[in-house]
Amino acid sequence: MRKILIAIDGPAGSGKSTTAKLVAEKLGYVYVDTGAMYRAITLRVLNSNIDPSNRDEVEKAAENSSVVLNDGTGNFRVMLDGKDVTEEIRSEDVTKNVSLISSYPGVRRIMVNKQREIGEGKGCVLDGRDIGTVVFPDADLKIFLVADVMERARRRQEELSTSGKELPLVQVVRELKERDRKDSTREMSPLRKADDAIEIDTTNLTIAKQVETVLNYAHEILAVSETHPHVGKSEIRHQVETTKGSLGERK
Repeated sequence: MRKILIAIDGPAGSGKSTTAKLVAEKLGYVYVDTGAMYRAITLRVLNSNIDPSNRDEVEKAAENSSVVLNDGTGNFRVMLDGKDVTEEIRSEDVTKNVSLISSYPGVRRIMVNKQREIGEGKGCVLDGRDIGTVVFPDADLKIFLVADVMERARRRQEELSTSGKELPLVQVVRELKERDRKDSTREMSPLRKADDAIEIDTTNLTIAKQVETVLNYAHEILAVSETHPHVGKSEIRHQVETTKGSLGERK
């Protein structure tokens, strides 16, 4: 059976990274956390004492950085210039600055080229904010995850707590809303749902259910593309969405 490319987009806290990683594991695909790539560049900028508002210096730092999403043994780890920064990129300082740094055209150009290089021609699951709209607009399956901001804040608060940081829920909500505003209004590659993406509200879904839902759509895409190889990707995506997972069974 041929392999497909799956794009999973959505705002912070919607469950993108965890869902995408598990879907990739289930399918035996490559997993690409594009948000982690931007976080790594942000960490490089902060560690180099570069002013995040200095676009030229930030873009130069991105140009001269190496970001790899495995440790050389097949395990998902974020390697920045050869150093494992998987945990460091989740710091509060990185979170506060990543929206600005990822909005710069030069940074996005460098990262998008890298993401396309990784995902081209292989079974791959990528998550981010512009995968289905900019990076891979012709992805076989496009998913857009959403969730109530209070639920997203609760998840973020829990994530911070596991790393030893406690923040009031009201502050986390405020920061998420500001992140949403920045991501949705930036000039280049803003956060938005692709016209042919399937929206999934994860507010009341467990991670297992999120993964199951995406996998069901992936299997439908695979089944239809195998039995109807001459049907275009866009048509297949539309048919699978409108039939809500029953198309493959009927075929």
